[in-house]
Amino acid sequence: MGRKILFFTTDQQRYDGLGCNGGSVARTPNIDGLANGGINYRRAHPQSVVCMPSRSTMVTGQHVASHGVWMNGVPLPIDAPSVAATLHDAGYKTALIGKAHFEPFMDPFLRYTENKLAISGEFSMLHGGHLHRGFDHMESASHGGMGTFHYAQWLMKNHPEAVAMYYRVLDMELQVNAAGGGDTGGPQVHDNAIPREWYHTDWVADRAISWLDSLDPDADWFCWVSFPDPHHPWDPPSSERHRVNWRDLDLPEGYPVDRAEREAILDAKPRHWRKWYDGEFYSNYEAPARWVPNTLTDDQVREVNALTHIENELIDEAIGRVIAHVERRGWANDTDILYSTDHGELQGDFGLLFKGPYHVDSLMRIPLIWKPAPSAGIAPASIDAPVGHVSLASTFCHIAGLPAPDYAEAPRLPTNEDEVRAFGHERVLTEWDSVLFGKILHMRTICRDGWIATTCLPGTVHDGTEGELYNLADDPLQRHNLWDDPSRRALRDDLIADMWDHLPTTVERRGVDAPV
Repeated sequence: MGRKILFFTTDQQRYDGLGCNGGSVARTPNIDGLANGGINYRRAHPQSVVCMPSRSTMVTGQHVASHGVWMNGVPLPIDAPSVAATLHDAGYKTALIGKAHFEPFMDPFLRYTENKLAISGEFSMLHGGHLHRGFDHMESASHGGMGTFHYAQWLMKNHPEAVAMYYRVLDMELQVNAAGGGDTGGPQVHDNAIPREWYHTDWVADRAISWLDSLDPDADWFCWVSFPDPHHPWDPPSSERHRVNWRDLDLPEGYPVDRAEREAILDAKPRHWRKWYDGEFYSNYEAPARWVPNTLTDDQVREVNALTHIENELIDEAIGRVIAHVERRGWANDTDILYSTDHGELQGDFGLLFKGPYHVDSLMRIPLIWKPAPSAGIAPASIDAPVGHVSLASTFCHIAGLPAPDYAEAPRLPTNEDEVRAFGHERVLTEWDSVLFGKILHMRTICRDGWIATTCLPGTVHDGTEGELYNLADDPLQRHNLWDDPSRRALRDDLIADMWDHLPTTVERRGVDAPV
């Protein structure tokens, strides 16, 4: 059999939030250690910049057009391919601890397995004689103490007083809450009195360690440890706020301080950018519809960033505990460790927060690290070639000594420049579709040869002629849109044609069952 696999993911984490990727605030020594001793992918993109489509790509090894989870609220079919099932069938013990989100969260009638498990007190379920998604053990958590997840049930049973300490994401009218808090009144900023040991980050690590402890010493295993942070709301335990004082932070490089400059940059992008900034067009997931980005203040940007850095530090420390436990079990020499997130966070860039149809590095450039087991004999490397989550399924199977599954649409991740060329990692593709509140928006993006090109397809605000084109070397902050530059027309058209040549044909589009 192949090597063991420990897969860490976060939710909505920026590439530059880690020290190994240039971050200078959050202390992330454990994740930095994975990058320094493994392969750090410097240009990794998700296949969607929203949760459910991106996570569905991780587990299926398919582009959004193929697995069909084209927006949040569209469930991944029960019979969709799963790399966990492939590994399980090969003899691996399999677990997912933390946030799954292959199915909608808002599920009052408990139609979906992810939501049924915790309510029933179970950790696995059979469908037609097969384990759900191929996991022997699924133990769920999301943001806060409400909901139909194992963490929420644990909190309500053991520490019911802590449930109300979290930020209330939905208001009394079931709108996404725009209320602010903390020191600056920033949206979804909140002082959370919960003790750190009850917070979901440490809970996920505790439960992962418990599952690993249940395994025989000679077991082959795949353990996906999925942290709900640093996704908003920004409410880490108040006891940890001393770690980063927002008043001491510089404003992020991606935030144009001068309002006129900021708005000029937005005006040069497709129309949906400025319209959301001014509160005239809303097509964003989980961002408050009643919040207008142009009200964001400098200090609110600082406080959101500070709380995010704190959450990143807590994740890093939790990861360190899990890795230390793997070492204590004697598995370190034979365990590959991978680390990523589902997508990024605007975090003040361009005067915006949260996420949505904005295919720039804030959301689209993600951390992706693979530290092969020492027994694999693979040298550390830093790889600049464009890669994506769509390669994860093939990579997991490679680690397990299995061929790439026939359902996977990309080769495994390369470990050196020779493999970059041999496997054909020339481009990475990202899709966006939304019909939120009847606002129709479709975008398709390619990253290739140091360029990012996005075409906006016809919808509510676009007629099919708008788009974005950025030179990553000359314009790393993506402030200068070259889409309409006549001197770049041939390059733009070549990139978009190449994208369509390599993007799978969209499957029949299924309906949306829930908003999240």
